[in-house]
Amino acid sequence: MPLTPETLLPPEAQRKALRPIPLLIFSSRWLQLPLYIGLIVAQGVYVVLFLKELWHLFAHSFDFSEQQIMLAVLGLIDVVMISNLLVMVIVGGYETFVSRLNLEGHPDQPEWLSHVNASVLKIKLAMAIIGISSIHLLRTFIEAGGLASGKSGYTETGVMWQTIIHTVFILSAIGIAYVDKLSNDSTENAKHAVSH
Repeated sequence: MPLTPETLLPPEAQRKALRPIPLLIFSSRWLQLPLYIGLIVAQGVYVVLFLKELWHLFAHSFDFSEQQIMLAVLGLIDVVMISNLLVMVIVGGYETFVSRLNLEGHPDQPEWLSHVNASVLKIKLAMAIIGISSIHLLRTFIEAGGLASGKSGYTETGVMWQTIIHTVFILSAIGIAYVDKLSNDSTENAKHAVSH
């Protein structure tokens, strides 16, 4: 029986004790805890980076051109999207692979967490990566306006490769979603066949 956040666990006395080897294997999931704590520290670094970039934008708001302000705001959006990606990995990964957070009924529980599993998490992460890649590509296109004049820090080849990589991200996300759909369809068909 797969465990979902709604699954009620038996009382402690009714739980089956595991033999030593299965207990060791099952307990090894806690080795991921330092990884999630490290990601929380990285989230803190991104908060510092965001504040630094925001201060830079504020301090130069009268000096910057419209394009420079747009690039600075895109940089802020990029930091926020990466931070959102970190939250999805930390909260969703911990809930899926380590232990339950027991947030049912909590007013701040993220909507997506109630139905998170490894497949949903993969798709959400792929979409977040596409969003981050889109921001980077947009910044590249804005800055690449000076390619002909030689003022840009980008080359035509660099812009082409960024575009190709972004397209690969999109195709990968479509592939992941399609495989997930096929998997869900086959699971539904199997359930339907068993019920008849």
